[in-house]
Amino acid sequence: MVSSDSRDRGEWTESVVAIRRCAAVVKGGRRFSFNALVVVGNGKGQVAWGYGKANEVPPAVEKGVKDAHKRMCRVQTRRGTIPHQVIGRYGAAKVIMLPASPGTGVIAGGAVRAVVQAAGITDILTKSIGSANKLNLVKAAINGLEQLRTKEEVARLRGVEL
Repeated sequence: MVSSDSRDRGEWTESVVAIRRCAAVVKGGRRFSFNALVVVGNGKGQVAWGYGKANEVPPAVEKGVKDAHKRMCRVQTRRGTIPHQVIGRYGAAKVIMLPASPGTGVIAGGAVRAVVQAAGITDILTKSIGSANKLNLVKAAINGLEQLRTKEEVARLRGVEL
């Protein structure tokens, strides 16, 4: 089940990527619990994912948001897009991200779109290859965004002047 539920909490935007129901068979029947995959970002280059589990949906989402705030990472952006092409990998999931000219918009699937929009990227082309697992796609997208470097940063790391 995919939900495009987006809420603003101050400067943070949270979007629920997936909610799954889990059933445990007990003596009296089935006991259900819920898992929530949440992406949190401030739209200014900070983004994270969180995973929460609880007996009801709202507490699972809250736990996911709390988990996301613990693993926040910074993303390098340039004029609403990314500085260069990058490939993010996690498990069998692979996400290719390409910079796009202004006005292109976000060309991405559901899970990757949530990550890119939470980071504040407005123009990007993406393609997910391999796995269709939403959790692994989110992790791969964030892995790719963490690899981004600006020209100035690369020059400083190499000890070269531009």
